[in-house]
Amino acid sequence: MTSSILPAKPDLNFKPHLLRNRGNKLLTGIAGLFSLIAVIPLIAVLVFVLLKGISVIRPMMFFELPPPPGLEGGGIGNALIGTLLVTGISCLFSIPVGVGGGIYLAEYSGNNKFSAFVRFGTNVLAGVPSIIAGVFIYGLIVATRILFGNSYSAVAGGLALSVLMLPTIIKTTDEGLKLVPQELRWGSLGVGASKFVTTMKVVLPSAVAPIATGVVLAIARSAGETAPLIFTALFSPFWPEGVFKPIATMSVLIYNFAIMPYDAQVTLAWAASFVLVILILAMNLLARWISGFAQR
Repeated sequence: MTSSILPAKPDLNFKPHLLRNRGNKLLTGIAGLFSLIAVIPLIAVLVFVLLKGISVIRPMMFFELPPPPGLEGGGIGNALIGTLLVTGISCLFSIPVGVGGGIYLAEYSGNNKFSAFVRFGTNVLAGVPSIIAGVFIYGLIVATRILFGNSYSAVAGGLALSVLMLPTIIKTTDEGLKLVPQELRWGSLGVGASKFVTTMKVVLPSAVAPIATGVVLAIARSAGETAPLIFTALFSPFWPEGVFKPIATMSVLIYNFAIMPYDAQVTLAWAASFVLVILILAMNLLARWISGFAQR
């Protein structure tokens, strides 16, 4: 008697013939197609550069200087060293300032007007064209010769790249610290630790992974920039002579040699493109590995 008044069980089986399910498949397929179209340029660029570059790369290229225009042989050793040097200088300026700024925004600022202004300025700076950073450092350092009377230099190039790195590092540090559970802060403060000790000893170590991810992504972005370095580091066909002299970098070498009417220089441009793509790809994979490791 009771079973006769119970409602019938609904049919929960998937029905592919229904209009809504057909529409769902159609729109899913369209979204997948658009995603594939968005990725095709990246794949095409990577494949094209890798195929053109790997065919001309040779081990001695990393230990030789570029040849004079029109001559065969030579290498990209000075540009590789210069890229590493300029990137290292940019890290010296941007990482302490960026991490410190992120710590202030996440731990000390609260929601006051100054922190809102800093966050707004960081977002704006992230969208500023890279050439503007180069022109800014050119007018501030290169044109004024403020660095011991020197104009173009590796330090100026590093400062230009650090301007581009700052927004990424500040935002990732800010967001990474917000992911730390509030209970850790309360526990540290509850046992008598100061705000500074809590931040340095408890909060910051807990957010090392997202902060490191942001730093690696910032380095990967700045390492391939060309326009800021043309205005600041310029170029040199010789081995680096110090951080206060013009210096060769991979991106500027590619720009200079790719437009030359000589096969030897064009070959070196392809080799440098291959090496630069591999370096940036490796840094992005490192950032993904750090991010994945933090989520375990």
